[in-house]
Amino acid sequence: MDIYYIILVLPAVLLALIAQGFVKSTFRKYNAVHSHRNITGAEAARQVLDAHGLTHVAVGKVAGDLTDHYDPRSNTIFLSTSTHDSTSVAAIGVAAHEAGHAIQHDVQYFPIQVRSAIIPATNIGSKLSVPLIILGLFLSSVAQDFILLAELGVICFGLSTLFQLVTCPVEFNASHRALETLKGTGMLDEDELPKARKVLSAAALTYVAALAVSAMQLLRFVLIVAGAKGGSKKRR
Repeated sequence: MDIYYIILVLPAVLLALIAQGFVKSTFRKYNAVHSHRNITGAEAARQVLDAHGLTHVAVGKVAGDLTDHYDPRSNTIFLSTSTHDSTSVAAIGVAAHEAGHAIQHDVQYFPIQVRSAIIPATNIGSKLSVPLIILGLFLSSVAQDFILLAELGVICFGLSTLFQLVTCPVEFNASHRALETLKGTGMLDEDELPKARKVLSAAALTYVAALAVSAMQLLRFVLIVAGAKGGSKKRR
């Protein structure tokens, strides 16, 4: 029985599941509330972009539900069907949030630059971390020096945790920029802004929960490898 998983990781996983359910229910609730100005998510994203001089950034549609994202490689905001064509307060908030990411890239917001810079290392590290940890733990029973492989695996996994850590301020800042622009341009009325804020706050919780899961998993690996390393020294 992996006691570290039960004590550390499982509660964080449950928190993540609750956060995912909360964001879906919140989006569903405010997706039924149509904006007074009757603009679509696509139109909202376009207006936010234009308000910041980003006329070169395109707005497209992507399949799926809540699959909205900004692709800096093609300078395109992709909005899911539930956001692109909807005139709801929720859709406008989500669309403006994605436009916020385009603004971050344009002004070279430091956390998003860091996140972009570590993506290649994070992708490699996430694939190698667990195999290295397992291999290192297994071979350390033969020769203690192989525990270095497990320690390298922990470092690789730490890159994923670093990515989640940097993602949090990026997402919070994108939401802040979105709400400020929605208010400044008058796309949402005063009574509609709190509803859009609730949708974006619920979405932000999923990133906090993802960070918690990654951090607890990292701590679990650190404790397991440290325990195995201590056991190897005792056997010598």
